[in-house]
Amino acid sequence: MELNGKNIGLAITGSFCTFSKIEQEILKLKETGAILHPIFSANVQTTDSRFGDTGDFIRRISGAAGNAPILHIEEAEPIGPRAYLDLLLIAPCTGNTLAKLANGITDTPVLMAAKAHLRNGKPLVISLSTNDALGINFKNIGELFNAKNIYFVPFGQDDCLKKPCSMTARTELIQDTLKEALEAGSFSLLSGAYKV
Repeated sequence: MELNGKNIGLAITGSFCTFSKIEQEILKLKETGAILHPIFSANVQTTDSRFGDTGDFIRRISGAAGNAPILHIEEAEPIGPRAYLDLLLIAPCTGNTLAKLANGITDTPVLMAAKAHLRNGKPLVISLSTNDALGINFKNIGELFNAKNIYFVPFGQDDCLKKPCSMTARTELIQDTLKEALEAGSFSLLSGAYKV
């Protein structure tokens, strides 16, 4: 399934070390003709790090997307009743966001967007980036693997010697994962066949 003309929510959480890779993939997504709707967690909005000024990052991503960013929980809630997203991508998805999502907590714009979007039975794609994927967050990954309409960008260990519990998504596979999730999301349980 092609991404051209698809409305994609682009939810970004605070794995700051992956921002440069995510930004590259966002620019590639824009080239597909997808309509991008940026959503930023509170930590992204308020935390500068050694990886750069997040205000500049938000401006660049919002400018590339061509849509105003969603910055507050109350701005994310209408994603549910308006049902305007075809797909929601959380990239990067921190362990904190992953754990809250697995436990039904909606205390950030990104988590509210996920809750609102999932109520419509449409695909949510997670691009994981967490230092405790093989530690305490492992159970949350398992929970979300079993959840309906949730998909993961393929991921693996990023430094098995220095950070043995850390895993990160292969961001170069984001587009392929989005296409597969949209294809799977078009499956009709009522008809038992893919929609054409």
